[in-house]
Amino acid sequence: MKTLRLILGDQLNLQHSWFQEVNPDCVYLLAEMRQETDYVKHHIQKVIGFFLAMRSFADALKSQGHQVVYYKIGDEDNPQNLEELISREVDKHRFEKFEYLLPDEYRLDQQLKKITQSLKIESSHRDTEHFLTERDTLKDFFKGKKQLVMESFYRMMRKKYDIMMDGEEPEGGQWNYDKSNRKKWKGDPAIPAELDLRKDVSAILEELREAGVSTIGNIEPSLFNWPTTRDEGLELLNYFKKNLLIHFGDFQDALHTDEKFLFHSRLSFAMNVKMISPKEVIDAVISQYREQEEEIHISQVEGFVRQILGWREYMRGIYWKEMPAYQKKNALGNHNPLPDFYWTGQTKMNCLKHSIGQSLDEAYAHHIQRLMVTGNYALLTQTDPDEVDAWYLGIYIDAIEWVEITNTRGMSQFADGGIVATKPYVSSANYINKMGNYCSGCTYDHNKKTSEDACPFNALYWNFLDAKKEVFKDNPRMGMMMNLLAKKDKKEMDQIRKRARKIIEHPDQF
Repeated sequence: MKTLRLILGDQLNLQHSWFQEVNPDCVYLLAEMRQETDYVKHHIQKVIGFFLAMRSFADALKSQGHQVVYYKIGDEDNPQNLEELISREVDKHRFEKFEYLLPDEYRLDQQLKKITQSLKIESSHRDTEHFLTERDTLKDFFKGKKQLVMESFYRMMRKKYDIMMDGEEPEGGQWNYDKSNRKKWKGDPAIPAELDLRKDVSAILEELREAGVSTIGNIEPSLFNWPTTRDEGLELLNYFKKNLLIHFGDFQDALHTDEKFLFHSRLSFAMNVKMISPKEVIDAVISQYREQEEEIHISQVEGFVRQILGWREYMRGIYWKEMPAYQKKNALGNHNPLPDFYWTGQTKMNCLKHSIGQSLDEAYAHHIQRLMVTGNYALLTQTDPDEVDAWYLGIYIDAIEWVEITNTRGMSQFADGGIVATKPYVSSANYINKMGNYCSGCTYDHNKKTSEDACPFNALYWNFLDAKKEVFKDNPRMGMMMNLLAKKDKKEMDQIRKRARKIIEHPDQF
């Protein structure tokens, strides 16, 4: 049966069973589309990363003997949207069957369901064979339970896949070494230079400009340093496990002005477009640990495994359990605009200047920069979660809605009302100062609350707790902070509110 098979830009899994045998009656379809570049304004490096990875994937399929139809962004006959693309290809080449891999974004899932209903030929779908869970695994696991606690899901996953287990108990006697993963990096141990995968992307950059694709962020065309093939993804994995894993856990939450990546793997893009799988990443890291058990402490490994086996799979499960209602949740009723400096990095606050500047330059920031700097500030200024979502989804190379929206609207902005997090992840300047050196040399004093030279985070923090106290008054994890808030005298709170109001109303003056 003559079959057309669609491959989306985040389904670049060469290990998939579809590709293990060449079928002369099967044609694979990939397309760079304005539909995907324009639904949110993306970082230029993100668009280039996706398109280069798609082109490399198509070339790999062709080299194996598969038939591939590929549309580049500037091709004159590119319809630029999925529905017209599929219907035209089916009619043009008289395909008898249409097949696709299950999308990981709700909007594409709904679009493909609609498209297949309109086709006059047989259609079917398959799993992407990437994740360690099915769409409904988390939903089924938490059925009948009031709270969707990640830790219990993570422990189930450890047991199910026998990862770092000693019978029924966790290897090392602890399930979670999070308390060991909060060290401040002060220049020692030395951080190895990032793996050099640099390639010149001037040609595709020009294609995007000619096509009129509007983007954000910065790029040095000859210094693009993201993996765009499976081999490069595996090379990056190998580099991480041999050079960075040994100190990953200790410093995974650290912040430093001189180091953008610290000991982080930067594997998220390669994983999220499915060039490499979570299982092979976990297996590789644990294998390295077995080789160096006398040198690598278990806390370094568990901290990494938890992010992949626990958090990543958990967030995907939350996404499919809660969508589409999740994308409209705004439990705290926040509606302020996102400050303009999120698009420029031009702010006197050192932590935001570095975290946003890095995001604009690299299309990347690690999880604490995203959660406790940019996300923290957006929540404390009571920013509309729709605007926060759009920024995070656009600016990061690894941002695909299933993982972005759950981390942003849930973990970061508490807009889901506590589905993901049991309390809001907010802090004053104290936490930022504790975890790094951003406060050193800043225009503002991290110890002051209301003076003109006081760190904006401090007044914003207490103002936020005051503004949302009715929401959090019965939250057991917020009890201590609510008690401290209640003890503040009226004069101090008036000064805090006044300072916070000025920051919120005129953010680009700070």
